[in-house]
Amino acid sequence: MIVPRRPVVDGAVANHYDDLDRLYREVWGEHVHHGLWRSGRESSGEAVEQLIEMVAKEAGIKKGDRVCDIGSGYGASARYVTRHLGATVTAVTIVPAQQAYALATRKSDSDPTYLLSDWLKIPLPDASFDAAYAIESTEHMEDKAGAFSKAFRVLRPGGRLAVCAWIAGTKTQSWERRHLLEPICHEGRLPGMGTEEDYRRLFEQAGFAVEAVTDVTRQVRATWGMCLRRTIKRFRTDKVGRAYFLNAASRNRVFLFTMFRIWLAYRTGAMRYLVFRVRRSD
Repeated sequence: MIVPRRPVVDGAVANHYDDLDRLYREVWGEHVHHGLWRSGRESSGEAVEQLIEMVAKEAGIKKGDRVCDIGSGYGASARYVTRHLGATVTAVTIVPAQQAYALATRKSDSDPTYLLSDWLKIPLPDASFDAAYAIESTEHMEDKAGAFSKAFRVLRPGGRLAVCAWIAGTKTQSWERRHLLEPICHEGRLPGMGTEEDYRRLFEQAGFAVEAVTDVTRQVRATWGMCLRRTIKRFRTDKVGRAYFLNAASRNRVFLFTMFRIWLAYRTGAMRYLVFRVRRSD
């Protein structure tokens, strides 16, 4: 497990996303996650939807299923699953700005339910969901064992969980850990970045059976080149954004450099992007 030299303090994750709310929506859009480029010719919008489709397939989501979106961001994935697959989705985020945006999109009672809470603290009934997924949210959770145990508890027997995660490579060099992975953890507010083996062990300890692990690093890494180009363009043309990054008092302005670290970490193999499919077997 890669951990930052300076620990991530309580509330840092929510503060990070609240502070960079405008940047995230303008650079990523309402989907705050990677895109999946199968052919390389897809638009960014098509790519992010392809990732959601893959996640929904891995989680085995069907029409009428009760589904939990763990770390739902602006709710875009939850809306896609609701409107395209006919599932009933409960979406959980720890970020007030993200929940406010998601609530503003609600058009009917059939839309997702958006809850503001720490995943480990939210009271949800046992066996209340048929499926669940977490897209790039478990990296922000310090107690990953507790997070997976909570997911196990709220899933019905036989229910699937799909998890997309940034994963540390197994053969990283010391310079990659020191200059890429550890700073990415600190600057991106990740209490720890696990390896594939770490995640497998944590799933099994929680009671899950690991059914499949898919490495899609090559298909998602174009996300960061795109985000870097968009951010640099906004830096040149957007006075408000430029002022933020030039202001030494801006709490998260270093994230501009974090994007480059992530782009490079994918290219060197120091970081991987895996999709885990696990099942509650009892």
